[in-house]
Amino acid sequence: MTIVGLDDTDSRERGMCTTYVATQIAERLRRECRQDNHPAGEMTSDSSDPISRLVLVRLNPAVEYKTRGNAALAIHIDCDPHRAFSVACETLASLAETADDRTNPGLVVADHDENAIPKDVSDFSRRAIREHIAIDEAATTSDRHGYRTWHAGDGRGRIGALAAIGAWAEYDEWTYEYISYRDSDRWGTGRDVDAESVLAAADWGYPDVWDTIDREESETVCVPHTPGPILHGIRGDDPDAVRAVADRIESEPVVTGQLFVTNQGTDAHLRHGRIGDTRDGRAYRLEGRVASPPETRRGGHVFFDLENESNTAAASPHTTGDGPTRIQCVAFEPTKRFRDRVRALRVGDRLTVCGELACETLKLEKFAVRKLVDTESVTPTCPDCGRSMKSAGHNQGYRCRACATSAPEKETVTITRDLEEGWYEVPPCARRHIAKPLVRGGFDAAVHPEK
Repeated sequence: MTIVGLDDTDSRERGMCTTYVATQIAERLRRECRQDNHPAGEMTSDSSDPISRLVLVRLNPAVEYKTRGNAALAIHIDCDPHRAFSVACETLASLAETADDRTNPGLVVADHDENAIPKDVSDFSRRAIREHIAIDEAATTSDRHGYRTWHAGDGRGRIGALAAIGAWAEYDEWTYEYISYRDSDRWGTGRDVDAESVLAAADWGYPDVWDTIDREESETVCVPHTPGPILHGIRGDDPDAVRAVADRIESEPVVTGQLFVTNQGTDAHLRHGRIGDTRDGRAYRLEGRVASPPETRRGGHVFFDLENESNTAAASPHTTGDGPTRIQCVAFEPTKRFRDRVRALRVGDRLTVCGELACETLKLEKFAVRKLVDTESVTPTCPDCGRSMKSAGHNQGYRCRACATSAPEKETVTITRDLEEGWYEVPPCARRHIAKPLVRGGFDAAVHPEK
């Protein structure tokens, strides 16, 4: 068994896609290995497939030099490692968009199967999904285990390539994506995909297949807008269902398709943390209490502060004066209707929030309401005339000027909230590949999924 890991072949401006490069490598190796195993004239379409799986690993979404999805790929194949390395090098050299100086492809080939992945390699994978890792560490770790490597530019892609190799040993939660590819003559042109057929296919496959469309925004989420080779990508929990949904979509010709096993939709990037003990460039799950009213700022972004419920401030840049430790949270404009959920929060609500931390601000992906404030103190109403009382002076209660009735303090009334306890999420049009949709289940409270 051999594992071929690769990363960083695409460009934001010029296109390409590392999943496509991996598919091309896999297809060539499949042909050559079958020819080796079956003399001329004996190979049939039923010949055993030397490829066990293609693994698509989404890495830390907070890495600044990533392209949109930050995907790395691994091919698990029963093949001579020398041949796998040779084919992969040739394919990478011909397809990687190295004319973009921000594209720095990397290749790592391990000559063992998925059950023999060393512990430091699997640990490396987890860290690559949650932290920032230097290129030198990827090179050193690969050399330590005798892995074959290749790179262009500074070879940053070796980080993702090694992480893709280790992921299978590190994680046990996987989903699927079936990606359909376009004819190369159409790359860079608008995609011809029938939106009504996408809607019908999405309805047919839901909830096993998710994030295919955003119904409220009328957006075909599965169809990218980049100039690369992908026509559409269908994600879900069942491999047969994602294939079936892809087959139901009416579109321009599909040249080829590939099923990937992936960590998409798993929240693998999130770590449990505590407000005040966080670092930029990582994604967290934090507990706290709403400390400021939500505020809509220029551009339509909605901000609020979250604080530790403890009044003991930690030594941290997030500490404000002598009060509790705080962190700023934001729902950006592209999260659309999710912002209304955030606007409905009130000071005192207890939350769990999830998202990436950048510039000491947590970019919300989802949040859970643990306890809602359901009462508020209001100026008393006169029982005789029904008018609002006025303050009688400092610490002197309230008095009705018309009736001379009085009350010692504000009264507590029950309020109606537009939120319920449970989990809320950004809509499919704003969801990160690695973020777990609520429809997948497994959450610790009621869920309010977006479709």
